[in-house]
Amino acid sequence: MTPPMEPKDSEAPVAGVVPSDRLIGEDEEDTKLLRHMAAAADEYIGSFGWCQRVMRSFFAGGVGGIFAVFLFEIAPARPDVGQWIWIVVGDIPSAYLPLDDATTAKQVFSTYVQGMMRWVELARQGKRGTPEDGVPPINAPPTPEWAEKLEKRLHLLRFTVQPVFEDNDEPTQVQ
Repeated sequence: MTPPMEPKDSEAPVAGVVPSDRLIGEDEEDTKLLRHMAAAADEYIGSFGWCQRVMRSFFAGGVGGIFAVFLFEIAPARPDVGQWIWIVVGDIPSAYLPLDDATTAKQVFSTYVQGMMRWVELARQGKRGTPEDGVPPINAPPTPEWAEKLEKRLHLLRFTVQPVFEDNDEPTQVQ
């Protein structure tokens, strides 16, 4: 489990993040996995038309190969998109969340799990939720089989990953 290394980075609008290019895990393997996840987060955010380009990224916490939260500063391609976006990646469906919707990595974790549990509920009925329903857009078919797989994964995250974000509960300063 890897909490961020620095309490506040003057370049980021929140406390408890470290520039992604300086992230270090608990050991060599964790560092390697987290750096791969940083690259996956960069690729994920870059896949959206509303992201003109990535300016900077910050690591907010996670467990290598399982779940990680990154904060990105982007050049938005549209005026209705904010410049700061949280990205969640791992062995779960990737998702994004605007900084306005969560101001700490702990809130991102909680919002992600709640949104995915809502997705599970709807997918069991064969329905695909929307962000207005509190459901992140994910690239998975809304079927009972996928719902079952994701629900099991979410329960594991609560036991294995949530403590990383509970331990790092510093107040956030939004600039």
